[in-house]
Amino acid sequence: MRKHFIFIFAVLLAGATVANAQNGPRRTPEERTKRVVDTLTTVLKLDKTHADQVDSVFLNYFKDADKMRESMQGGNFDRDAFMKLTSDRDEKLKKVLTEADFKKFKEEIEPAMRPQRRQGGGPR
Repeated sequence: MRKHFIFIFAVLLAGATVANAQNGPRRTPEERTKRVVDTLTTVLKLDKTHADQVDSVFLNYFKDADKMRESMQGGNFDRDAFMKLTSDRDEKLKKVLTEADFKKFKEEIEPAMRPQRRQGGGPR
């Protein structure tokens, strides 16, 4: 009986480890901000002043989004709240970026930055 219990525990532990490894660790707001600012600086050729302003906008956005996610852990996902948060971020970015740069961000850069979700139910 004891061997069965240990075996079942080992299988559950291995399953939990594999499931967690598939999602990977969540990056901190600072790490995500750095990645976004580096991309925008390279693609849009931002100067130091604009890069610092974009950094501030995204750092606040990612911190607020994380707070929202934590408060919604129970399954109460509020899509409207996230949409408003994104809208507020975009309004702040419009004040920093040129119209052409903002358009390029929305049409090309932002879609590429979204996490890619796997389609379907596994290998076919």
